[in-house]
Amino acid sequence: MGETGILAPAARVELLDGKIIDMPPIGSFHSGSVNWLNRLFNDLAKGRWLVTVQNPVQLTDYSEPIPDLLLLKPASHFYKKGHPRPEEVLLLIEVADASLEFDRSEKLPAYGRSGIAEVWIVNLPGRTIEVYREPHFTGYNTKQILCPGQRASPVAFPDVAIDVAQLLER
Repeated sequence: MGETGILAPAARVELLDGKIIDMPPIGSFHSGSVNWLNRLFNDLAKGRWLVTVQNPVQLTDYSEPIPDLLLLKPASHFYKKGHPRPEEVLLLIEVADASLEFDRSEKLPAYGRSGIAEVWIVNLPGRTIEVYREPHFTGYNTKQILCPGQRASPVAFPDVAIDVAQLLER
């Protein structure tokens, strides 16, 4: 729609369950946190995953949200042929400040329905990481809340253990 002029070129919107959602502007703490996560996960990747920041993931024909960070299966075409699909997502991360309730109530169930294996919500106001695994039709079967001093490991890479305090670094 942006390419045809229906939406303004700078519009910050996401397609979720057939609805166009107007997203709030990104604040500096949020964007800086995403930048930090990008650097951290790129440093740890060693070719095992591709990090993409604020790019779409195609859940269905009617849902194409833009999560803050994705760890994707490496692809020689770097997803030039199409946005990644749920089976190509190793870990999806949402950095939540003003968007916390929307991320939990709207995006998380959509991620679960589509089969995204693991979602982390970096809860900036709560200073926690919410880890969701075992997707099903209404969301996720397991939820774990991690606090500074604990370690988080993506299920796809259990050897990668990150201090939660490092993920929440200010």
